[in-house]
Amino acid sequence: MPKMKSKGAVKKRFRVTKSGIVKCSRPSRGHMHASKNAAQKRRLREPILLPSSWSKLVRRMMGA
Repeated sequence: MPKMKSKGAVKKRFRVTKSGIVKCSRPSRGHMHASKNAAQKRRLREPILLPSSWSKLVRRMMGA
């Protein structure tokens, strides 16, 4: 069976740390910031750390 091709969209949106944790940025950060308060915008700066069940799937899609 051939190797699974890596997904470019997943490579672009997710990062894997040295310990294997997968990080991604939060949604709702692109535009329309006037309707969001400062605390919400500050919270949106923090990355999402995916749970291990999801990170296994994402790492497989990245080809790692």
